Amino acid sequence: MWRWLSRENMMAAAGTEVLVINPSDIFYSKILIVDDQKVNIMLLERMLTGAGYVSIMSTTDPTEVCGLHSQNRFDVILLDLQMPGMDGFQVMESLKVIEDGNYLPVLVITAQPDHKLRALKAGAKDFVSKPFEMGEVLARVYNMLEVRLLHKTLRQYNEILEQRVQERTADLHESNLETIFTMTRAAEYKDEDTGAHVQRISYYSRELAGMLGMDEDFVDKIFFASPMHDIGKIGIPDHVLLKPGGFVPEEWAVMQGHSSMGAKILGNSKSPYLKMGAEIALNHHERWDGGGYPNGKRGEDIPLSARIMGICDIYDALRSKRPYKPAFDHQKTMAIITHGDGRTRPEHFDPVILAVFEKNHPLFCDIFESYAEQL
Repeated sequence: MWRWLSRENMMAAAGTEVLVINPSDIFYSKILIVDDQKVNIMLLERMLTGAGYVSIMSTTDPTEVCGLHSQNRFDVILLDLQMPGMDGFQVMESLKVIEDGNYLPVLVITAQPDHKLRALKAGAKDFVSKPFEMGEVLARVYNMLEVRLLHKTLRQYNEILEQRVQERTADLHESNLETIFTMTRAAEYKDEDTGAHVQRISYYSRELAGMLGMDEDFVDKIFFASPMHDIGKIGIPDHVLLKPGGFVPEEWAVMQGHSSMGAKILGNSKSPYLKMGAEIALNHHERWDGGGYPNGKRGEDIPLSARIMGICDIYDALRSKRPYKPAFDHQKTMAIITHGDGRTRPEHFDPVILAVFEKNHPLFCDIFESYAEQL
């Protein structure tokens, strides 16, 4: 059994596709609640309608979820994990078949702590614990809907960009690059106060690629592709992305997912900039010694673009203030990169790239200081 909890005019507004996100749009998002216990559905419906959400559907039958999602394309699915006949993990596997880009808008409901990490690894984006706490439920639903709408917007920009690249005109080339920076600023909005970080990354990467003897085409592509390295962070909930201090295992699993998510967002494009952007997004946390993520690649199995951008990203991260650390000066940053501090070690980097970086380190300091006033 299922039912809508929204007026027809509000349902129509919920289906409107927009490129600019207004806070009020979130409350018109489509929500599906899946739980075999009707009392849990009633409790969640009461919380959500009381908070202002107007387009809510529910079902006690997990076998209906894929059909309902195919018809309605929900923005978030609150999914109970323990249900008879078909549990939540099986539902998520079925949703992967029909969800474009393998992005599952699933917020799992569980009372089992050991199920949280398993659910995140299976593709869920967040979780709500039982028994329900209204503040937690509303905060997690709101954050996930915000991310979902941003994700939709970003995909629209990606599609527009690909269509324009095919036209191959000089004016279009400039427009495409502006769109790329719009996309990167969307991710920076989730993680940083300004876009200074992505600007610096462009210049670091371009200079280092040139020092390594790469041709003009490669240097041009990495200049525009490298700022897209963290585009996947647009899909990371704020309570994880902006958390001060260390992560618990479940949160770290969510955070690591930004690499694969970024590659999926940028992938399957004809644009050479987006192709390299996807390559960098997926691999920029891989390490020369094989200790990185998401795939544990080592050595030259890691694309050169990601090896170049990776050391630039570490340099800028060490120089910048983060929720979990203060900003370090250039001297301390170079000492960490070349000698290690436990978390960062020189064996993480391609030794040839590291040697060139160390030899020319004053240039990277100059780039940082040139854009530091924008922080």
